[in-house]
Amino acid sequence: MLQDVMDTGESMVKILKSSKADDELRKVREKQQCFFERHLDVKKTITLVLNGVVQCEDEASQKLLDMEGQKSQAERELDSLEQELQQCTARSQNMDSELQFLQRELESLRDSEQELQTLQQEVDDDTTEVIPSAIYVAQLYHKVTRIKWEYDTEPHILRGVHYGADLATPINIDSSVRSRCSVSDELWNFVSTEW
Repeated sequence: MLQDVMDTGESMVKILKSSKADDELRKVREKQQCFFERHLDVKKTITLVLNGVVQCEDEASQKLLDMEGQKSQAERELDSLEQELQQCTARSQNMDSELQFLQRELESLRDSEQELQTLQQEVDDDTTEVIPSAIYVAQLYHKVTRIKWEYDTEPHILRGVHYGADLATPINIDSSVRSRCSVSDELWNFVSTEW
């Protein structure tokens, strides 16, 4: 464009020197005006294009900044989620360990309960067989000996009452200081030999 203007100026100088003056001068002026208007149009177009490019660059820059901000935010959220995941994983592992421990404890308690039920059944069976026979034997001894025993004494103390034909005699024997034979003889002395 600038070259066109310079060419036009040189053409004008040549025309002036050649003396075809008015007509050529008018043509050159029209041509120069046309070039000048064209130059202004091109300049406006270029300015609009450049302004558009600048605006596009600004918009692209802003979008890029926004995307960078979103990326940073997403990275922070991802880091937070990863930390939360690690904490949840640790809690889950702890809970799994506790669950396994509690399951072992429950199994142990079930085994203990089964053993207790088995023992209870054995005791019930023994009680069913032993207590009636023990009661029968105790009643038989009472009928034969007429001795009523106190059962809430210390293990080595024999305490009770012998109910004879005429009188009741208290019994209080410390078996830890006497022999078994001596204790047995003393108790048999209470029993009447009259049948």
